[in-house]
Amino acid sequence: MRFTLAGILVLIFASVRERKIMLPNREILKYAVPVCLAQTVGQYFFFYIGVAHTSGVKGGIITGLGNFIAILLACLVFRNERMTGRKIAGCILGFAGVVVINLMGNSLDMGFKLTGEGFILIAQLSYGISTVLINIFSRKVSPVVLSGTQFTMGGIILTLIGVGMGGHLGNVTAGGILLILYLAMVSAVAYTLWSVLLAWNDVSKVAIFGFVNPLCSVILSALVLGEVHQAFNAGSLIALLLVCVGIYVVNRRDSSAN
Repeated sequence: MRFTLAGILVLIFASVRERKIMLPNREILKYAVPVCLAQTVGQYFFFYIGVAHTSGVKGGIITGLGNFIAILLACLVFRNERMTGRKIAGCILGFAGVVVINLMGNSLDMGFKLTGEGFILIAQLSYGISTVLINIFSRKVSPVVLSGTQFTMGGIILTLIGVGMGGHLGNVTAGGILLILYLAMVSAVAYTLWSVLLAWNDVSKVAIFGFVNPLCSVILSALVLGEVHQAFNAGSLIALLLVCVGIYVVNRRDSSAN
């Protein structure tokens, strides 16, 4: 429901901006279907099942691999851009920051379950594929309409899967409805901006910023939940430094070839 609403909100925004009703045509649908299957359906189906069957530490670390996978796919599989030593170094630094922030005060076991760590890894592969597809398709059609269409389609598919597996809405309250609307707006704004960025930039220059996500989670935990001591310590500063350096290394301009 969240993603269906997000897609509808994006299409409404596109219609208001263009001053006409922006409904997806056959060309949009041709590109939206693979993006929808990879990003909304594939990524979130496997991700939410996976996080329910593994620890937060391992889930956070494996999730960080998604940004690395997106860059590797763009350079080595789809060949949209060239792999360089600078991109590899930036990814390693960013991923190191994710590992540090997730290991603070926690232990890491080496267990592996298909429905846990395996599903999260599949979700990150889906995320990587969708990131590259958005980068390619957003240069052919409107990234905003593409985002709204794939969200709506993906949300409907996930809803049908959820109902088919016995899911239902229990205690519906005004607060719950507002929360769903808020989450839909978060997805609508974040992923539409993501699509627009990917339409104008290389995957590596955008995906590297994904390593900031766990840092934002820690900072928000400090501000909202009062976990100040857990958030603002030496480990967090080291993680922040690693991620920032990684982003700088990937995005800095360099006239010399790598």
